[in-house]
Amino acid sequence: MWTYSNPVNVIYGPGAFGKLADLIAGRRYALVTYPDPPFADLARRIEFVAGAPVLTINDVAPNPDYALLGMQCARFAAPDAQIDVILALGGGSVIDSAKVFAASGGDFGKVVRYLESGGGAETLSCLPIIAAPTTAGTGSEVTCWATVWNEAEGKKYSLAHPDLYPETALVDPELMLGKPLGLTLATGLDALSHSLESIWNVNANPVSARHAVAASKLIIETLPQLVREPGNLDLRSGMAEASLCAGLAFSNTKTAIAHNLSYPITLGWGVQHGIACSFTLPVILQSVVGIGGFREAALRDIFGDDLNAGADRLTQFLNDLGIGTRFADHGIPAEKCGAIIDEAFAGERGRNFIGTKDNFIAAAQQKNVIKLSAA
Repeated sequence: MWTYSNPVNVIYGPGAFGKLADLIAGRRYALVTYPDPPFADLARRIEFVAGAPVLTINDVAPNPDYALLGMQCARFAAPDAQIDVILALGGGSVIDSAKVFAASGGDFGKVVRYLESGGGAETLSCLPIIAAPTTAGTGSEVTCWATVWNEAEGKKYSLAHPDLYPETALVDPELMLGKPLGLTLATGLDALSHSLESIWNVNANPVSARHAVAASKLIIETLPQLVREPGNLDLRSGMAEASLCAGLAFSNTKTAIAHNLSYPITLGWGVQHGIACSFTLPVILQSVVGIGGFREAALRDIFGDDLNAGADRLTQFLNDLGIGTRFADHGIPAEKCGAIIDEAFAGERGRNFIGTKDNFIAAAQQKNVIKLSAA
């Protein structure tokens, strides 16, 4: 027995940005976005057709952190900040931040309590969100969770609640034109990780797997072309569709071991999230050869019948994009690898993984991905 559910209204296609006024529909809205000039230009376009926002949060930073989120949430508590809907215009950090704001009701302490203890769900708010992603990567526009960081204590949390699915995901590939090459690459690899992580996952189902297969094939075909032709709208559209499909896949499964390996690597060594969660994908693929069932059938649909050879091709795919697939390639000392792996497999996302730690380590050592040594 399995189930699949996703309640988000999806509007996709070049020019979809023009639908925003209809979606806001005269409601008092808060705009959450980045401070950069292109986003200020988009904000003016929105204001022209939908009126001025009641509140603007335009100081969102990568990897939303406790310190900044606390100050930002407090702005929603101001007497003149009566909000009906939040418009999140930006990448995953913007959409994730919007989910925190929607849940906080102006009090970040409620979110902290829920993140750290699991208690207080009944105190969370649930402002509706319109998510307009400007990158093809996170899939946050169709999930009910957000990544929240507490960098001061070296911790990462996942804010997850069924009321945090956006009301609408407005996916317009034209918003993704002009994005820097590094951002395009990292977000594209994040989407690839989402799709594959949803397959080698205890929560996978045949519908999520079909979304994941479609996403993975499209990313592998499109991303190398896009980094050569970043101004190509057709290629941007392909990546936007792939990222959306990946989001629809892992919206039902959450992520797995590659993501749990990535979090301490990002916190400890500053490796960009999309890179940190993708460089281990080939060795994870090799480690799950033989899992059988619809999961292995999905992986064979992507990589061919010989999954070991497929893992080698995936390594070459990453290498051709300039991504090393060894821990050492990202500055991680050998003496730290064992603890990272142990912690990753012990965590929730590690427990989502259909494979085993022993098989992962064996495959990683065979491919020289890790060199374990005593601390």
